[in-house]
Amino acid sequence: MALTGIQIFKLLPKTNCKECGVPTCLAFAMNLASGKAELDSCPYVSEEAKAHLAEASAPPIRPVVIGKGVRKLTTGGETVQYRHEKTFYNPTGLAALIASDMPQADLAGKLKAWNALQYERVGLNLRPEMVALKDVTGDADAFAEAAKTIAETSEFNLILMSEDTGVMKAGIDRCGFKRPLIYAATADNADEYGSMAKENDLPLAVKADSVEALIPLTEKLTKMGLKDLVIDPGSRELKQALEDQLSIRRAALKDTNRSVGFPTITFPCEMAPNLDMETLMAATFVAKYGAITVLSDFAGESLFPLLLERLNIFTDPQRPMTVTEGIFEINNPDENSPVMLTTNFALTYFIVSGEIEGSKVPAWLLIKDAEGLSVLTAWAAGKFSGDDVGMFVKKCGIIDKIKHQELIIPGYAAAIAGDVEEELPGWTITVGPREAAHIPGFLRAR
Repeated sequence: MALTGIQIFKLLPKTNCKECGVPTCLAFAMNLASGKAELDSCPYVSEEAKAHLAEASAPPIRPVVIGKGVRKLTTGGETVQYRHEKTFYNPTGLAALIASDMPQADLAGKLKAWNALQYERVGLNLRPEMVALKDVTGDADAFAEAAKTIAETSEFNLILMSEDTGVMKAGIDRCGFKRPLIYAATADNADEYGSMAKENDLPLAVKADSVEALIPLTEKLTKMGLKDLVIDPGSRELKQALEDQLSIRRAALKDTNRSVGFPTITFPCEMAPNLDMETLMAATFVAKYGAITVLSDFAGESLFPLLLERLNIFTDPQRPMTVTEGIFEINNPDENSPVMLTTNFALTYFIVSGEIEGSKVPAWLLIKDAEGLSVLTAWAAGKFSGDDVGMFVKKCGIIDKIKHQELIIPGYAAAIAGDVEEELPGWTITVGPREAAHIPGFLRAR
Protein backbone atom coordinates (compact mmCIF):
# COMPACT_ATOMS: atom_id res chain seq x y z
CA MET A 1 0.00 0.00 0.00
CA ALA A 2 1.38 3.43 -0.97
CA LEU A 3 2.20 5.83 1.84
CA THR A 4 0.11 8.96 2.37
CA GLY A 5 1.58 12.44 2.26
CA ILE A 6 1.51 12.74 6.07
CA GLN A 7 3.22 9.35 6.48
CA ILE A 8 5.93 10.44 4.07
CA PHE A 9 6.32 13.78 5.86
CA LYS A 10 7.06 11.98 9.14
CA LEU A 11 10.05 10.29 7.47
CA LEU A 12 11.51 13.44 5.93
CA PRO A 13 14.22 15.55 7.67
CA LYS A 14 11.78 18.51 8.09
CA THR A 15 14.45 21.10 7.34
CA ASN A 16 12.33 23.12 4.88
CA CYS A 17 15.55 23.76 2.99
CA LYS A 18 13.73 24.41 -0.32
CA GLU A 19 16.49 22.56 -2.24
CA CYS A 20 13.88 20.16 -3.60
CA GLY A 21 12.15 23.03 -5.39
CA VAL A 22 9.15 23.50 -3.07
CA PRO A 23 8.88 25.71 0.05
CA THR A 24 8.34 23.06 2.73
CA CYS A 25 8.94 19.38 3.45
CA LEU A 26 5.18 18.95 3.81
CA ALA A 27 4.60 20.23 0.29
CA PHE A 28 7.33 17.92 -0.99
CA ALA A 29 5.73 14.98 0.83
CA MET A 30 2.37 15.70 -0.80
CA ASN A 31 4.02 15.92 -4.22
CA LEU A 32 5.83 12.66 -3.61
CA ALA A 33 2.64 10.88 -2.59
CA SER A 34 0.83 12.08 -5.72
CA GLY A 35 3.68 11.13 -8.05
CA LYS A 36 4.62 14.73 -8.87
CA ALA A 37 8.10 14.57 -7.33
CA GLU A 38 11.07 12.22 -7.19
CA LEU A 39 12.63 11.02 -3.94
CA ASP A 40 16.11 11.94 -5.20
CA SER A 41 15.09 15.60 -5.12
CA CYS A 42 15.58 15.62 -1.34
CA PRO A 43 19.34 15.78 -0.57
CA TYR A 44 18.98 15.10 3.17
CA VAL A 45 16.66 12.08 3.40
CA SER A 46 18.32 9.27 5.38
CA GLU A 47 19.08 5.83 3.97
CA GLU A 48 16.83 4.33 6.61
CA ALA A 49 13.91 6.45 5.48
CA LYS A 50 14.54 5.69 1.80
CA ALA A 51 13.47 2.10 2.26
CA HIS A 52 10.08 3.25 3.54
CA LEU A 53 9.74 6.05 1.01
CA ALA A 54 10.64 3.90 -2.01
CA GLU A 55 7.16 2.44 -2.06
CA ALA A 56 5.54 5.85 -2.25
CA SER A 57 7.88 7.16 -4.92
CA ALA A 58 7.79 4.03 -7.12
CA PRO A 59 5.36 3.97 -10.06
CA PRO A 60 2.36 1.67 -9.51
CA ILE A 61 3.53 -0.36 -12.51
CA ARG A 62 7.17 -1.25 -12.02
CA PRO A 63 9.60 -0.16 -14.76
CA VAL A 64 11.61 -3.12 -16.08
CA VAL A 65 14.79 -2.81 -18.15
CA ILE A 66 15.46 -5.41 -20.83
CA GLY A 67 18.79 -5.41 -22.61
CA LYS A 68 21.88 -3.27 -22.10
CA GLY A 69 23.59 -0.35 -23.78
CA VAL A 70 22.05 2.41 -25.86
CA ARG A 71 19.37 0.07 -27.26
CA LYS A 72 18.08 -1.20 -23.94
CA LEU A 73 14.32 -1.18 -23.55
CA THR A 74 12.55 0.18 -20.49
CA THR A 75 9.00 -1.03 -20.21
CA GLY A 76 6.30 -0.39 -17.60
CA GLY A 77 6.64 2.57 -15.26
CA GLU A 78 3.17 3.87 -16.11
CA THR A 79 1.19 6.00 -13.68
CA VAL A 80 -2.16 6.74 -15.35
CA GLN A 81 -5.02 4.76 -16.85
CA TYR A 82 -5.69 7.22 -19.66
CA ARG A 83 -3.17 9.17 -21.69
CA HIS A 84 -4.99 12.51 -21.35
CA GLU A 85 -4.62 12.34 -17.55
CA LYS A 86 -0.87 12.89 -17.77
CA THR A 87 1.18 10.87 -20.27
CA PHE A 88 2.34 7.35 -21.06
CA TYR A 89 6.07 7.00 -20.52
CA ASN A 90 7.60 3.83 -21.97
CA PRO A 91 6.50 2.81 -25.48
CA THR A 92 5.32 -0.72 -26.23
CA GLY A 93 8.26 -2.92 -27.21
CA LEU A 94 7.73 -4.59 -30.61
CA ALA A 95 9.20 -8.07 -31.02
CA ALA A 96 9.20 -10.69 -33.77
CA LEU A 97 9.47 -14.44 -33.39
CA ILE A 98 12.38 -16.64 -34.50
CA ALA A 99 12.35 -20.43 -34.20
CA SER A 100 15.42 -22.03 -32.67
CA ASP A 101 15.77 -24.47 -35.61
CA MET A 102 16.24 -21.71 -38.20
CA PRO A 103 19.51 -22.27 -40.15
CA GLN A 104 22.25 -19.82 -39.24
CA ALA A 105 22.42 -18.36 -42.75
CA ASP A 106 18.68 -17.72 -42.76
CA LEU A 107 18.89 -16.23 -39.26
CA ALA A 108 21.64 -13.83 -40.32
CA GLY A 109 19.62 -12.76 -43.36
CA LYS A 110 16.49 -12.27 -41.27
CA LEU A 111 18.30 -10.10 -38.71
CA LYS A 112 19.86 -8.01 -41.47
CA ALA A 113 16.48 -7.42 -43.10
CA TRP A 114 14.81 -6.55 -39.81
CA ASN A 115 17.58 -4.17 -38.83
CA ALA A 116 16.97 -2.22 -42.04
CA LEU A 117 13.37 -1.53 -40.98
CA GLN A 118 14.02 1.94 -39.60
CA TYR A 119 12.02 5.07 -40.32
CA GLU A 120 12.65 8.75 -39.62
CA ARG A 121 9.69 10.69 -38.29
CA VAL A 122 9.59 14.05 -36.52
CA GLY A 123 13.35 13.91 -36.23
CA LEU A 124 13.17 10.53 -34.47
CA ASN A 125 14.40 7.14 -35.62
CA LEU A 126 11.58 4.62 -35.33
CA ARG A 127 12.48 0.93 -35.21
CA PRO A 128 11.50 -2.35 -33.56
CA GLU A 129 13.52 -3.33 -30.50
CA MET A 130 13.20 -7.03 -29.77
CA VAL A 131 13.54 -10.58 -31.05
CA ALA A 132 11.77 -13.47 -29.34
CA LEU A 133 13.72 -16.71 -29.74
CA LYS A 134 11.41 -19.70 -29.30
CA ASP A 135 12.64 -23.20 -28.50
CA VAL A 136 10.84 -25.56 -30.91
CA THR A 137 12.99 -28.70 -30.74
CA GLY A 138 14.36 -28.97 -27.20
CA ASP A 139 17.88 -28.82 -28.63
CA ALA A 140 19.89 -26.79 -26.09
CA ASP A 141 22.88 -26.33 -28.41
CA ALA A 142 20.78 -25.01 -31.30
CA PHE A 143 18.90 -22.67 -28.98
CA ALA A 144 22.12 -21.37 -27.43
CA GLU A 145 23.80 -20.85 -30.80
CA ALA A 146 20.83 -18.88 -32.13
CA ALA A 147 20.75 -16.78 -28.95
CA LYS A 148 24.46 -16.06 -29.32
CA THR A 149 24.04 -15.02 -32.96
CA ILE A 150 21.20 -12.62 -32.16
CA ALA A 151 23.03 -11.13 -29.18
CA GLU A 152 26.37 -10.66 -30.93
CA THR A 153 25.36 -9.70 -34.46
CA SER A 154 22.32 -7.47 -33.93
CA GLU A 155 21.18 -4.60 -31.75
CA PHE A 156 17.90 -6.31 -30.89
CA ASN A 157 17.07 -7.11 -27.29
CA LEU A 158 16.20 -10.74 -26.60
CA ILE A 159 13.29 -12.70 -25.24
CA LEU A 160 14.27 -16.31 -24.54
CA MET A 161 11.25 -18.62 -24.77
CA SER A 162 11.51 -22.23 -23.56
CA GLU A 163 9.71 -24.52 -21.14
CA ASP A 164 12.85 -26.63 -20.71
CA THR A 165 15.11 -25.54 -17.85
CA GLY A 166 18.21 -27.03 -19.48
CA VAL A 167 17.55 -25.26 -22.77
CA MET A 168 16.95 -21.97 -20.99
CA LYS A 169 20.19 -22.27 -19.02
CA ALA A 170 22.12 -22.89 -22.23
CA GLY A 171 20.59 -19.79 -23.80
CA ILE A 172 21.37 -17.65 -20.77
CA ASP A 173 24.98 -18.87 -20.75
CA ARG A 174 25.47 -17.65 -24.33
CA CYS A 175 23.60 -14.35 -24.25
CA GLY A 176 23.20 -13.41 -20.58
CA PHE A 177 25.45 -10.40 -21.13
CA LYS A 178 22.64 -8.88 -23.23
CA ARG A 179 20.20 -9.08 -20.27
CA PRO A 180 17.44 -11.00 -22.06
CA LEU A 181 13.90 -11.49 -20.77
CA ILE A 182 13.30 -15.08 -19.62
CA TYR A 183 9.92 -16.46 -20.72
CA ALA A 184 8.28 -17.85 -18.72
CA ALA A 185 7.88 -18.86 -15.09
CA THR A 186 4.71 -20.90 -14.49
CA ALA A 187 3.13 -22.68 -11.54
CA ASP A 188 5.14 -25.78 -12.50
CA ASN A 189 8.60 -24.23 -12.80
CA ALA A 190 8.50 -21.01 -10.76
CA ASP A 191 11.23 -22.15 -8.35
CA GLU A 192 13.70 -23.15 -11.10
CA TYR A 193 13.06 -20.14 -13.34
CA GLY A 194 12.99 -17.77 -10.38
CA SER A 195 16.37 -19.05 -9.26
CA MET A 196 17.83 -18.66 -12.78
CA ALA A 197 16.57 -15.09 -13.03
CA LYS A 198 17.90 -14.19 -9.59
CA GLU A 199 21.32 -15.78 -10.10
CA ASN A 200 21.82 -14.04 -13.43
CA ASP A 201 20.07 -10.76 -12.52
CA LEU A 202 17.66 -11.07 -15.44
CA PRO A 203 14.05 -9.94 -15.92
CA LEU A 204 11.54 -12.78 -15.77
CA ALA A 205 8.18 -13.22 -17.48
CA VAL A 206 5.42 -14.91 -15.50
CA LYS A 207 2.64 -16.83 -17.27
CA ALA A 208 -0.63 -18.12 -15.85
CA ASP A 209 -4.07 -19.14 -17.11
CA SER A 210 -5.79 -16.00 -15.83
CA VAL A 211 -5.18 -12.70 -14.09
CA GLU A 212 -6.24 -14.27 -10.77
CA ALA A 213 -3.75 -17.10 -11.22
CA LEU A 214 -0.92 -14.61 -11.76
CA ILE A 215 -1.21 -13.16 -8.27
CA PRO A 216 0.15 -16.11 -6.22
CA LEU A 217 2.97 -16.54 -8.75
CA THR A 218 4.11 -12.92 -8.63
CA GLU A 219 3.84 -12.89 -4.84
CA LYS A 220 5.95 -16.03 -4.63
CA LEU A 221 8.61 -14.64 -6.95
CA THR A 222 8.78 -11.25 -5.25
CA LYS A 223 9.30 -13.01 -1.93
CA MET A 224 12.26 -14.74 -3.56
CA GLY A 225 13.73 -11.26 -4.14
CA LEU A 226 12.71 -10.85 -7.77
CA LYS A 227 11.38 -7.45 -8.76
CA ASP A 228 11.83 -7.20 -12.53
CA LEU A 229 8.81 -9.19 -13.65
CA VAL A 230 6.72 -9.11 -16.84
CA ILE A 231 3.31 -10.77 -16.68
CA ASP A 232 1.26 -12.78 -19.18
CA PRO A 233 -2.30 -13.72 -18.14
CA GLY A 234 -2.29 -16.43 -20.81
CA SER A 235 -5.32 -15.27 -22.78
CA ARG A 236 -5.01 -15.88 -26.53
CA GLU A 237 -8.43 -14.70 -27.70
CA LEU A 238 -8.67 -11.00 -28.50
CA LYS A 239 -11.71 -10.09 -26.41
CA GLN A 240 -10.45 -11.87 -23.30
CA ALA A 241 -6.90 -10.60 -23.82
CA LEU A 242 -8.12 -7.01 -24.02
CA GLU A 243 -10.24 -7.45 -20.90
CA ASP A 244 -7.22 -8.85 -19.08
CA GLN A 245 -5.06 -5.89 -20.08
CA LEU A 246 -7.68 -3.47 -18.83
CA SER A 247 -8.25 -5.27 -15.54
CA ILE A 248 -4.51 -5.55 -14.84
CA ARG A 249 -3.98 -1.85 -15.49
CA ARG A 250 -6.98 -0.87 -13.39
CA ALA A 251 -5.99 -3.13 -10.50
CA ALA A 252 -2.44 -1.77 -10.47
CA LEU A 253 -3.40 1.91 -10.72
CA LYS A 254 -6.78 2.27 -9.07
CA ASP A 255 -6.56 -0.50 -6.47
CA THR A 256 -2.76 -0.20 -5.94
CA ASN A 257 -2.48 -3.98 -6.24
CA ARG A 258 1.28 -4.52 -6.32
CA SER A 259 0.82 -8.20 -7.24
CA VAL A 260 -0.13 -7.17 -10.79
CA GLY A 261 1.84 -3.92 -10.86
CA PHE A 262 4.14 -5.11 -13.64
CA PRO A 263 4.37 -4.56 -17.42
CA THR A 264 2.55 -7.10 -19.59
CA ILE A 265 3.53 -9.15 -22.63
CA THR A 266 1.08 -10.05 -25.40
CA PHE A 267 1.28 -12.55 -28.28
CA PRO A 268 -0.68 -11.61 -31.41
CA CYS A 269 1.52 -14.21 -33.15
CA GLU A 270 -0.40 -16.91 -31.25
CA MET A 271 -3.81 -15.31 -31.75
CA ALA A 272 -4.17 -14.75 -35.50
CA PRO A 273 -3.75 -16.81 -38.70
CA ASN A 274 -1.72 -14.22 -40.62
CA LEU A 275 0.43 -11.13 -40.14
CA ASP A 276 -2.34 -8.75 -41.24
CA MET A 277 -4.62 -9.87 -38.41
CA GLU A 278 -1.67 -9.91 -36.01
CA THR A 279 -1.02 -6.28 -36.88
CA LEU A 280 -4.60 -5.28 -36.09
CA MET A 281 -4.39 -7.07 -32.74
CA ALA A 282 -0.99 -5.56 -32.01
CA ALA A 283 -2.44 -2.10 -32.67
CA THR A 284 -5.06 -2.85 -30.00
CA PHE A 285 -2.39 -3.81 -27.47
CA VAL A 286 -0.22 -0.79 -28.25
CA ALA A 287 -3.20 1.33 -27.24
CA LYS A 288 -4.48 -0.87 -24.37
CA TYR A 289 -1.99 -1.67 -22.62
CA GLY A 290 0.59 -4.18 -23.78
CA ALA A 291 4.10 -3.32 -22.70
CA ILE A 292 5.61 -5.87 -25.10
CA THR A 293 3.89 -7.24 -28.21
CA VAL A 294 5.25 -10.25 -30.11
CA LEU A 295 4.54 -10.70 -33.84
CA SER A 296 5.39 -13.68 -36.05
CA ASP A 297 7.45 -11.46 -38.39
CA PHE A 298 8.42 -7.90 -39.19
CA ALA A 299 7.28 -6.44 -42.52
CA GLY A 300 7.34 -2.79 -43.50
CA GLU A 301 3.65 -2.58 -44.33
CA SER A 302 2.83 -4.01 -40.89
CA LEU A 303 5.53 -2.42 -38.78
CA PHE A 304 5.37 1.17 -40.03
CA PRO A 305 1.75 1.85 -38.96
CA LEU A 306 2.44 0.25 -35.57
CA LEU A 307 5.47 2.48 -35.06
CA LEU A 308 3.44 5.57 -35.98
CA GLU A 309 0.60 4.59 -33.66
CA ARG A 310 3.09 4.01 -30.88
CA LEU A 311 4.75 7.37 -31.49
CA ASN A 312 1.44 9.19 -31.31
CA ILE A 313 0.24 7.42 -28.17
CA PHE A 314 3.51 7.61 -26.24
CA THR A 315 4.06 11.34 -26.57
CA ASP A 316 3.08 13.83 -23.92
CA PRO A 317 -0.38 15.17 -24.90
CA GLN A 318 0.41 18.39 -23.08
CA ARG A 319 3.45 19.08 -25.28
CA PRO A 320 3.18 19.61 -29.05
CA MET A 321 5.27 17.36 -31.28
CA THR A 322 8.22 19.31 -32.59
CA VAL A 323 11.16 19.04 -34.95
CA THR A 324 14.66 20.28 -34.32
CA GLU A 325 15.40 23.94 -34.98
CA GLY A 326 17.78 24.44 -37.88
CA ILE A 327 18.30 24.40 -41.64
CA PHE A 328 16.71 21.70 -43.80
CA GLU A 329 17.79 21.06 -47.38
CA ILE A 330 15.00 20.04 -49.75
CA ASN A 331 15.57 18.93 -53.37
CA ASN A 332 19.35 19.58 -53.15
CA PRO A 333 19.40 23.41 -52.93
CA ASP A 334 22.37 25.54 -53.94
CA GLU A 335 23.54 29.07 -53.15
CA ASN A 336 20.85 30.60 -55.39
CA SER A 337 17.91 28.59 -54.06
CA PRO A 338 15.06 30.33 -52.20
CA VAL A 339 14.98 30.39 -48.40
CA MET A 340 11.67 29.71 -46.66
CA LEU A 341 10.82 29.92 -42.96
CA THR A 342 8.30 28.29 -40.64
CA THR A 343 7.90 27.09 -37.05
CA ASN A 344 8.99 23.82 -35.46
CA PHE A 345 5.47 22.42 -35.00
CA ALA A 346 5.87 18.92 -36.45
CA LEU A 347 2.66 18.97 -38.50
CA THR A 348 3.59 22.34 -40.00
CA TYR A 349 7.06 21.10 -40.89
CA PHE A 350 5.85 17.93 -42.59
CA ILE A 351 3.16 19.72 -44.59
CA VAL A 352 5.44 22.56 -45.72
CA SER A 353 8.44 20.34 -46.47
CA GLY A 354 6.20 17.91 -48.34
CA GLU A 355 4.80 20.67 -50.55
CA ILE A 356 8.29 22.02 -51.26
CA GLU A 357 9.52 18.53 -52.12
CA GLY A 358 6.51 18.00 -54.38
CA SER A 359 7.22 21.23 -56.23
CA LYS A 360 10.61 19.83 -57.37
CA VAL A 361 12.11 23.27 -56.68
CA PRO A 362 15.37 23.18 -54.67
CA ALA A 363 14.92 25.24 -51.51
CA TRP A 364 16.24 25.89 -48.02
CA LEU A 365 13.71 25.54 -45.21
CA LEU A 366 14.50 27.30 -41.94
CA ILE A 367 12.78 25.87 -38.88
CA LYS A 368 12.60 28.24 -35.92
CA ASP A 369 11.81 27.05 -32.42
CA ALA A 370 8.37 28.38 -31.48
CA GLU A 371 7.74 25.91 -28.65
CA GLY A 372 5.84 23.61 -30.98
CA LEU A 373 3.19 26.14 -31.99
CA SER A 374 1.80 26.66 -35.48
CA VAL A 375 2.65 29.89 -37.31
CA LEU A 376 -0.48 31.87 -36.47
CA THR A 377 -0.62 30.64 -32.87
CA ALA A 378 3.09 31.31 -32.35
CA TRP A 379 2.77 34.84 -33.75
CA ALA A 380 -0.24 35.56 -31.52
CA ALA A 381 1.65 34.23 -28.49
CA GLY A 382 4.74 36.33 -29.22
CA LYS A 383 6.86 33.26 -30.05
CA PHE A 384 7.35 34.21 -33.71
CA SER A 385 8.12 37.92 -33.67
CA GLY A 386 10.10 39.84 -36.26
CA ASP A 387 13.02 40.49 -33.92
CA ASP A 388 13.31 36.83 -32.97
CA VAL A 389 13.08 35.68 -36.58
CA GLY A 390 15.76 38.15 -37.64
CA MET A 391 18.13 37.04 -34.90
CA PHE A 392 17.50 33.41 -35.80
CA VAL A 393 18.35 34.02 -39.47
CA LYS A 394 21.62 35.68 -38.45
CA LYS A 395 22.67 32.86 -36.14
CA CYS A 396 21.44 29.74 -37.94
CA GLY A 397 24.18 29.79 -40.59
CA ILE A 398 22.07 30.19 -43.72
CA ILE A 399 23.94 33.37 -44.64
CA ASP A 400 27.06 31.27 -45.33
CA LYS A 401 25.14 28.96 -47.67
CA ILE A 402 23.52 31.47 -50.05
CA LYS A 403 24.52 34.41 -52.23
CA HIS A 404 21.21 36.27 -52.22
CA GLN A 405 19.45 38.03 -49.33
CA GLU A 406 15.79 37.11 -49.65
CA LEU A 407 13.67 35.40 -46.99
CA ILE A 408 10.20 34.01 -47.63
CA ILE A 409 8.03 34.12 -44.50
CA PRO A 410 4.65 32.39 -44.03
CA GLY A 411 1.57 34.27 -45.22
CA TYR A 412 0.00 34.08 -41.77
CA ALA A 413 3.04 35.95 -40.39
CA ALA A 414 2.85 38.86 -42.84
CA ALA A 415 2.58 41.30 -39.91
CA ILE A 416 6.19 40.66 -38.89
CA ALA A 417 7.69 41.52 -42.29
CA GLY A 418 8.62 45.08 -41.32
CA ASP A 419 10.27 44.04 -38.06
CA VAL A 420 12.26 41.33 -39.84
CA GLU A 421 13.50 43.88 -42.40
CA GLU A 422 14.66 46.15 -39.58
CA GLU A 423 16.55 43.27 -37.98
CA LEU A 424 18.02 42.18 -41.34
CA PRO A 425 19.12 45.38 -43.18
CA GLY A 426 19.53 44.83 -46.90
CA TRP A 427 17.33 41.75 -46.99
CA THR A 428 14.16 41.40 -49.01
CA ILE A 429 11.34 39.91 -46.98
CA THR A 430 8.78 38.21 -49.19
CA VAL A 431 5.42 37.12 -47.83
CA GLY A 432 4.62 33.60 -49.00
CA PRO A 433 1.30 31.80 -49.35
CA ARG A 434 -1.02 31.39 -46.41
CA GLU A 435 -1.89 27.83 -47.36
CA ALA A 436 0.81 25.20 -47.82
CA ALA A 437 -1.02 23.78 -50.84
CA HIS A 438 -0.17 26.98 -52.73
CA ILE A 439 3.59 26.67 -52.11
CA PRO A 440 4.42 24.62 -55.27
CA GLY A 441 2.77 27.16 -57.56
CA PHE A 442 4.40 30.03 -55.66
CA LEU A 443 7.88 28.54 -56.00
CA ARG A 444 7.49 27.60 -59.68
CA ALA A 445 6.30 31.11 -60.54
CA ARG A 446 9.41 32.76 -59.10
